[in-house]
Amino acid sequence: MTQTDGYLLDNQQTEAGQRFDAFATLFDPTTFRHMERFGIGSGWRCWEVGAGGTSVVSWLAKKVGPTGRVVATDIDTSWAASAARPPVEIRVHDVGAEEPPGEGFDLVHARLVLVHVPDRERALRSMVKALRSGGRLLIEDADPALQPLLCPDEHGPEQQLANRLRHGFRKLLAQRGADLSYGRKLPRLLREAGLREVEADAYFPVTSTACADLESATIRQIRDQLVTAGIAGNEDIDRHLANVASGSMDLATAPMISAWGRK
Repeated sequence: MTQTDGYLLDNQQTEAGQRFDAFATLFDPTTFRHMERFGIGSGWRCWEVGAGGTSVVSWLAKKVGPTGRVVATDIDTSWAASAARPPVEIRVHDVGAEEPPGEGFDLVHARLVLVHVPDRERALRSMVKALRSGGRLLIEDADPALQPLLCPDEHGPEQQLANRLRHGFRKLLAQRGADLSYGRKLPRLLREAGLREVEADAYFPVTSTACADLESATIRQIRDQLVTAGIAGNEDIDRHLANVASGSMDLATAPMISAWGRK
């Protein structure tokens, strides 16, 4: 991700690791299904953009084997550092401001990254530039504007509170430059970047333990910002966290749209 003073979900916070774990549970099966379809295997050269945690990086390392290469980059590599052993190379890198960390990659992948990057156009150009001819780009990003509710079935005060806090979270993201309708634009953007065979699909978790874990970690991480912005008081947040912990609500995420194409 690109470093900005306004980035809402700082990787330095303890909750970041809990969010990465929830993302892995929710989204890794979809990500890996797409990469398997590309035929990823021994000797592939891969760039994992905005790596965050280790789940995707470790999976890629197993797939490409000792003859392959996995370059994992982020502005904060503290959570991915434990994966830094051959064939994995970890680099501090700003995809929206720096040249790519090499060229000739067979696969470039970014998940839940570009929606937060101020210069998304430059970041996308950089990833396309880094591909070899015939290489694959897989971009996966959320589209919160498609489904803005935490509780699509808003049937009681607990769900109403949850959706009020989710609305506040979206507002904070937008104020910091996040494009809340970015996911739906990906197929067009990949075609405009010159990629061929562009396709896309979406995954929309409606309720699961991982959704609850993600919500709890997110609210605890942004608690101070919600209070400072006047979106909610501490009592509201405590009540919501207790509601989440009770397991009585169906908590959804924004749809994650996966788009891919070939250079």
